[in-house]
Amino acid sequence: MTKENGVKVLTDMVADFVAHIGKKLPDDVVNKLEELGSQETAALPKVLYETMTKNQGLAVELNRPSCQDTGVLQFWLKCGTNFPYINELEGLLKEAVVQATFAAPLRHNSVETFDEYNTKKNVGKGTPTVWWDIVPNSDKCEIYAYMAGGGCTLPGKAMVLMPGAGYEGVTDFVLDQMTTYGLNACPPLLVGVGVGTSVETAALNSKKALMRPIGSHNDNANAAKMEKLLEDGINAIGLGPQGMGGKYSVMGVNIENTARHPSTIGVAVNVGCWSHRRGHLVVNPDLTVTCDTHSTWKFNA
Repeated sequence: MTKENGVKVLTDMVADFVAHIGKKLPDDVVNKLEELGSQETAALPKVLYETMTKNQGLAVELNRPSCQDTGVLQFWLKCGTNFPYINELEGLLKEAVVQATFAAPLRHNSVETFDEYNTKKNVGKGTPTVWWDIVPNSDKCEIYAYMAGGGCTLPGKAMVLMPGAGYEGVTDFVLDQMTTYGLNACPPLLVGVGVGTSVETAALNSKKALMRPIGSHNDNANAAKMEKLLEDGINAIGLGPQGMGGKYSVMGVNIENTARHPSTIGVAVNVGCWSHRRGHLVVNPDLTVTCDTHSTWKFNA
């Protein structure tokens, strides 16, 4: 396969996958929504979970996005230095988003700042967003795709706490955000908490946290304990599905952390709504691909 043909195949593959994740939720999200719905006893939350299930079925049947806000496309790349298409990746991701915009279709969500002009292609200056993790001596590329909606992930918040605030301060910050805008983010939520040394490292960590599977845990035992405590605390608020009340407010809490300066605790919160649209592909150098988020997706070149 020539390089030119390979770029086209990879572009078509990503475009097809982006269109798919807009319509079909990841397997772990579907399973968690079914679990939470089965554990509710009150009539209203049970009806809301049944409506979510019906919505998903119609999205697949009618071949249309499961939510009208298909978000801003964000990609996280864990790319090997020997991956043969590393130099072409950012360009082909942008082209893939354009293709998916018309094929899916996706709502036009890229407005050029200050000019107030909607490109109507979901691409613009700096969009789609692409973050890189470079992996030495690897020839594979992992592509995490996420549709960041205007009511959930995009209103995320980050700040730097003084060290005296401690991890109690982190807890206060997270719970404050959940009571401030959690209602508007279409619960039940997947809550991504980032802890680091500054606002930017904490914010990136919170984004990474949303890419983790539901039910996974931080490798650090103390962080994993905090995930469980925060999950219990947010559930106790009683937001319930769509903020209408219920036993469960979240699908889970994922914490990602890096080391920090001794004088600061950077903390950030981002949330995924019930229609948490993200996907993960592992692309080999021969362009064979595996997907661990959507058992229903198959790419036919």
